[in-house]
Amino acid sequence: MNARTEFQIIVGKDGKPAFVVVPYDQFRRMRGGFTHGTVPNEVVNVSFERGISPMAAWREHLGLTQADVADRIGITQAAYAQMERVKQPRKATLEKVSAALGLEVEQLRW
Repeated sequence: MNARTEFQIIVGKDGKPAFVVVPYDQFRRMRGGFTHGTVPNEVVNVSFERGISPMAAWREHLGLTQADVADRIGITQAAYAQMERVKQPRKATLEKVSAALGLEVEQLRW
């Protein structure tokens, strides 16, 4: 009998397991798999060095364009560009953007 699993094992060239792919929600529940509210050093550095918002730094870190994020939210690229320039975004804005980027709101609020 084959039990259904929610993850996938990717085997390397040597035939041994090399990677495991798990659904994001399951990954977040795993002990040590996700630290609530953390921000990679690269994101912080880009934000401070270039003087851009956390939203813009995260977007660039994730390899997305403004148009990509705007499409995920359901707005125009120009409207999203304005969101990135706001110094103190509204809670509703942070919630929409964090959902579009797959982040927690706290990861955009620093």
